[in-house]
Amino acid sequence: MKTIIQIENENFVAQLQGRLDTSAAAKTEQEMRPLYDCEGRDIILDCSQLQYISSSGLRLFLGLLKTAKPKGSHVYITGLNSDLKQVFDITGFTSLFEFK
Repeated sequence: MKTIIQIENENFVAQLQGRLDTSAAAKTEQEMRPLYDCEGRDIILDCSQLQYISSSGLRLFLGLLKTAKPKGSHVYITGLNSDLKQVFDITGFTSLFEFK
C-alpha cells in the first residue's frame, strides 16, 4: 500500500495505491496524518489505483471525515472501481461521503 499526498488548487489530494487491508492500515494511517491538519482545505481521496479496502481502511476514511467536517473541510472520493463502489454501498458509506 502506498499513499501519495499533494496539494493541488489549495486542496489536499491523496492518491491511494494498492490494497488497504488490515495489515496496511497502521502504516496508511501514519501516511495520512497531514490530512488531519486540513483547516478548511478540502480533501480528495483518489482511489483510482486502490484495489481493495477492508473495514480497517473504511475506519480510516471515516476518521478523516469526522476530523475534517468540524474544520470546514469536505472529503471527496474519486476513482472507485465497481468492487469498491459495492463495498461503499453495502456499508452505507455512499451516504456519508461526497463523490467526484
